[in-house]
Amino acid sequence: MPLDTHSQPPTPSPGLMQALADHEAGRIAEAEAGYRQVLAAAPEDGHALYLYGMLALQNARPAEAVDLLGRAAEARPEHAETRFALGNALWQHRDKPAAIAAWQLALERDGTLVGAVLNLARARAETGDYGATVALCHEATRIAPRDASAHAALGAALLGGGQPEAAVRAADTALELSPRLAEAHFLRGTALKQLGKLAEAAAALARAAELAPRHAQALLNLGNAEWALGDAAAAELHCRAALVADPRLAEAHVSLGCLLTNTGRLPEAMAACRAALALKPDLAEAHWNLGIAQLLDGDLQAGFGEYEWRKRHPAHAADFRRLPQPEWQGEPLEDRTLLVLAEQGLGDAIMFARFLAVLEARGARVLLACDRRLVPLLAAAPGVARAVPRDGPLPECDAWVDQMSLPRHLGTGLESIPGAAGYLRPDAARVATWEPRLPKRRAGARRIGLVWAGNPLHSNDAQRSCPVEALRPLTAMAGDDFVSLQLGPAAAEARTLGLADHSASLPDYAETAALLAGLDLVITVDTSVAHAAGALGRPVWLMLPHAPDWRWLMGRADSPWYASARLFRQATPGDWAGVVAAIGTALAAEPPALY
Repeated sequence: MPLDTHSQPPTPSPGLMQALADHEAGRIAEAEAGYRQVLAAAPEDGHALYLYGMLALQNARPAEAVDLLGRAAEARPEHAETRFALGNALWQHRDKPAAIAAWQLALERDGTLVGAVLNLARARAETGDYGATVALCHEATRIAPRDASAHAALGAALLGGGQPEAAVRAADTALELSPRLAEAHFLRGTALKQLGKLAEAAAALARAAELAPRHAQALLNLGNAEWALGDAAAAELHCRAALVADPRLAEAHVSLGCLLTNTGRLPEAMAACRAALALKPDLAEAHWNLGIAQLLDGDLQAGFGEYEWRKRHPAHAADFRRLPQPEWQGEPLEDRTLLVLAEQGLGDAIMFARFLAVLEARGARVLLACDRRLVPLLAAAPGVARAVPRDGPLPECDAWVDQMSLPRHLGTGLESIPGAAGYLRPDAARVATWEPRLPKRRAGARRIGLVWAGNPLHSNDAQRSCPVEALRPLTAMAGDDFVSLQLGPAAAEARTLGLADHSASLPDYAETAALLAGLDLVITVDTSVAHAAGALGRPVWLMLPHAPDWRWLMGRADSPWYASARLFRQATPGDWAGVVAAIGTALAAEPPALY
């Protein structure tokens, strides 16, 4: 901040004037010697104490600044700028309550000190009180309507309070006043990214980084936007640039770790996550990403240990509930009723249903709470005494556990995954109703189910879902009969391939299982139908993106989770044509008999 010279004593000493001139010219040693000389002669000279305190504050000596500015405030109790500077020094010295009190006193003496208002707003933001933060920032813009930094601070407060559209408007106002204000470009880009306007966000963040090349958070957010746009090389470049600008930015290590995981460089990814944890041991995102890398590498016990941090991840914590009963941590289960809470996607609940029989074998009466679309299928799963909808009343139990914590508590490794050969069975009566609706059996012809898209709300759906047109080379092959298993919004695309849309006849997964039982093969992207087919022991060929989900491991054509699965992987990101060509070759090579 500029030095306060407007309230100099009527007859400033030549020594003080020279010290001030040295200070403003950056001659720090000379200025310091000059201030000391003045104070040796006049220890209570409030102006000299203020200026010397400012020098200490500007040179990262907060303890010394607190002493000097505190004495200056005693000498000049009505001088608002001194109280403001003292607050800044106290904040640097980590005495936040005293800093807030000093800023409030400064505003009592001069209500136009916009810097004090903004500092109080930032202090409120640290407590998560965004309502008060926004109110203070609005006050700052009222006091100084042409202060671009005040409008940028208002935008940051609005963004923190979950109002990205309003944050963009505030950033635009700041940029009208100061087009080269890097912080406003940064704010605008960050808000646009939250709104899903990735290309605009990347452009704004790139401008922020251009104006402030060492703005580590802008570089990081730019890298994250580029990753979301599919530009892995640029994303890595900017994540690494953020770490050059600020090696202690733990979130940049996390983003780099995630990026490296998704490009298959697992040792580097784990090292990046551990670097983040060295800086912030409780950073849930770092634990989560480390766990994903370990699971993808096949280290299930270490990976599932870190995966427990999903319950504290900001994006997922709200999905978990704690019940009044004890949470099961792996202790003996004899004669106890254990409630298992399914979590995350439908495919996850099917995949981890394999562990319920293991719990029963250990003496538990197993209750399962899951998505109501899964209840008819999983109620009949081995080990399940009763299945209920998770969004309804939960039954009484002795203990409870989140379903995806089971492999950790049960000590599961790659060689001890239960149920790989299949653990679910279709309902025979439902199977019988599907037979007349399927293509009539022909000699040498296979019935092959197709799924090309997952849940569009899934965070990775853009990478894992395949354009329906990419499957046309398969359905054009002579000799086999294809059946659409597609659910959700993409089900209507079945007609593009000349197939019937069966989605209206598939209200739950027991019905899907019955349909799968009448097929010889399922070809699908990584979605819940893949898990249903594998859990039923039906032959399933998975079309995987270049960066696969952790459960499919790296480089394998088989899966330890499902013995009936065969994996076809993209050689490069987005190469669905190559995957489909490989599947076509494999189909042609298979004998034209039923599986």
